[in-house]
Amino acid sequence: MKRAPGRGRPSTIVGIVLLALMLFPVYWMVNASLQPAGNTLQGGWFPFHPDFSGYATALRDQGRNLVTSLVVTLGSVAFSLGLAAPAAYALARFPLRGTNLVLFGILITQMVPTIVVTNALYSAYNDLGLLNSYLGLILADSTAGVPFAIIVMRSFMQSIPREIIEAAQVDGAGRLRVFRSVVLPASRNALITAALFTFLFTWSDFLFALTLTTTGTVRPITLGIYQYIGAHTNQWNAVMATAVMASIPAAVLLVVAQRHVAAGATSGAIKE
Repeated sequence: MKRAPGRGRPSTIVGIVLLALMLFPVYWMVNASLQPAGNTLQGGWFPFHPDFSGYATALRDQGRNLVTSLVVTLGSVAFSLGLAAPAAYALARFPLRGTNLVLFGILITQMVPTIVVTNALYSAYNDLGLLNSYLGLILADSTAGVPFAIIVMRSFMQSIPREIIEAAQVDGAGRLRVFRSVVLPASRNALITAALFTFLFTWSDFLFALTLTTTGTVRPITLGIYQYIGAHTNQWNAVMATAVMASIPAAVLLVVAQRHVAAGATSGAIKE
């Protein structure tokens, strides 16, 4: 049946309105970052005369925190994928006893409130000397990235045709070679999906950063913004400029990786 002419126009209008409402905070954040220092409410709806002093102040005060977040996030992504990829492959392909029990345990870890994990980690980190360290934050943030990555990659690896793996084994490839040269390339979309969400988890983390860092030596950007507001209440342009700069890496990564997130796991293996 043909759709009646003009029926989609109201839906399009409603969609545009909803999109504008959702993006308005982002627009106001950018607009406020380009206003002169002072009360943001006095700024106009559009920065006809943009002032970049807020970005200069943000780079001076928060540049180190941005680098800290980048180091912790990339470390968490590398650690999570390095641990989750072989674990997911073993759970997906090897007939191991207790696989369902292991998967149930992984799902349970996703249900534990972060504040509970944080309190336990603080006590352990205090004894191990991992407070105020990059390694400590990387390991803490990986507690969310590893279980999620295992669940995502296992489902993708299960969908890889067994014939592809058997053909590699017939050619003389061992289990490690099959995993490195066949399974990982075929699971590229799963790896990118897991890496993307692990990046977002870690980049936006606030609770671990607040609890496991007590000095300014290692301070992610989320904690920097939180403490920056209290120190510069009247410099909202610098606060918003910091928020804009903190949003750029995640936004760029989402745009670049969006086509891989919903893609099938076997498409890469078949095309190759």
